[in-house]
Amino acid sequence: MLTQTGLAQGLVVGVRDAVDLHASWRETAKRVADVLAANLPTPDVFTADQRLGDPVDYCSHLLHAEPDGAFSVVGLVWRPGQLTPIHDHVTWCVFGVIQGAEYEELFTLSGDGASLLPAGKNVNGVGEVSGFAPPGDIHRVRNASTEVAMSIHIYGTDISRIGSSVRRCYDLPVRTS
Repeated sequence: MLTQTGLAQGLVVGVRDAVDLHASWRETAKRVADVLAANLPTPDVFTADQRLGDPVDYCSHLLHAEPDGAFSVVGLVWRPGQLTPIHDHVTWCVFGVIQGAEYEELFTLSGDGASLLPAGKNVNGVGEVSGFAPPGDIHRVRNASTEVAMSIHIYGTDISRIGSSVRRCYDLPVRTS
């Protein structure tokens, strides 16, 4: 069964059940990642126009917002080369790639807070699902493929109410040594 946006009803119900356990953010992200992995939609969750993306910046489409504000499901569409600023989040986040690939760079804040230190890299391809929770969630994401990339992101808040999952953008130098 599909919701009005084409999301599997099992995804929304499963996320609701995971969130209703009121576990820690890290545990909730893990549980929601398991639900998303079992219910990862296909690119047809987007309309034909949405699947095109935007030539200027990646696009975010709200697919579901829980009425009580407990979580939201957002679809992101990335054209080749599009990227986020380096940022962290206001709450836990889970994502799954449904087309293309997303390149993620992870960072930590230096002890003096004056720079960022590389902490890892991931290339997430179709079917890969991952999640995280603050603190320790500083990253940058970009489309690493030559085709339009699409992903589903689930946030532990209603994005339509707060406008963005981003807590802070980091305009600091990245130390390489």
